[in-house]
Amino acid sequence: MSGSNSATIDTVKRKIQFLQQQADEAEEKAEQLQRELDSERQARERTEAEVSSLERRIHLVEDELDRTRERLNVNLQKLDEAEKSADSSERGMKAVESKVLKAEEIVEMQEVQLKEAKHIAEDADRKYEEVARKLVILEGEQERAEGRADYAESRARHLEEELKVMDQSLKSLMASEEEVLFPEIH
Repeated sequence: MSGSNSATIDTVKRKIQFLQQQADEAEEKAEQLQRELDSERQARERTEAEVSSLERRIHLVEDELDRTRERLNVNLQKLDEAEKSADSSERGMKAVESKVLKAEEIVEMQEVQLKEAKHIAEDADRKYEEVARKLVILEGEQERAEGRADYAESRARHLEEELKVMDQSLKSLMASEEEVLFPEIH
């Protein structure tokens, strides 16, 4: 029995050593799995932290997107108002341009009329000067004619007086001749 006990003991020892080795291997494997599990937990925690950070970033980006959309809507409204104002300004500018063109046409017509008026005024001035010159000549001629008329009147009165004197002389001569020719009648 002692041999069989010893063989059993050896078998048991070998089994114990085998089991001990398996336990050591299992413990090493458990430690390795624990390390992998810890590593996986840390990776998961980092990933969860990253996901949480990304979610916060997404939320911030969404908030910024909402604010940007609001600003875009405000800017689009302002752009629409600016376009309307630009259209109105353009219509006003076209109306002003039309008025300016009409005014330029009127100015051109008035310039032509002014040139014509100047020409007419120059002609009138020349004619006035000519008439004034002729008037001076005529006034001189009138004065000379009046002088000649005065002289002619004076001469005519003098001749009339001479004629009266001659007529009286003639009458007196005729009366004297009658007295001489026909003394019996008187």
